[in-house]
Amino acid sequence: MAAFVASKWSKVGPPLLDNLRSSRLLEPFGKFQDIASPGWNGLLFQQLRTFIQMRTKLKVVDNSGAKWVRCIQALKGRKGARLGDTIIASVQEAQPRGKVKKGEVVYGVVVRAAMQRGRCDGSEIRFDDNAVVLVNKQGEPIGTRVLGPVPHELRRKKHLKILTLAEHIA
Repeated sequence: MAAFVASKWSKVGPPLLDNLRSSRLLEPFGKFQDIASPGWNGLLFQQLRTFIQMRTKLKVVDNSGAKWVRCIQALKGRKGARLGDTIIASVQEAQPRGKVKKGEVVYGVVVRAAMQRGRCDGSEIRFDDNAVVLVNKQGEPIGTRVLGPVPHELRRKKHLKILTLAEHIA
């Protein structure tokens, strides 16, 4: 019986599992443990989701003209930024006639993060990508639209203008 584990970064298929089976790496106590067994928990190749830190590439989800930015510094916390935190970023890719140009240093609010965050009711929220909305120094959005879902935790962080521009609040 062969198991198949696939993630964004790696794929393990039947040929590799057969090699591991023959080399006895998966038999710690003389008994083969399949990856699908309850004790394994699928931790062989799991993507690590961390804070948004220096040099993290983020998608811009407003109509300010930027497409991608790279984080220069997280303004709050020593480890990095999470949902609702403000960052300083450099525009890596921009549209030709946008409000911001490539190479500009801008401020942004993290509206989607791949790192999970716990909510008050015990549930956890996690997004597939890291996304940011560009703001000025006063915290007002540069663009006039925000695309995609935005978590309601931004209300606690005093980013109400971003919530009013969002098309979907998660």
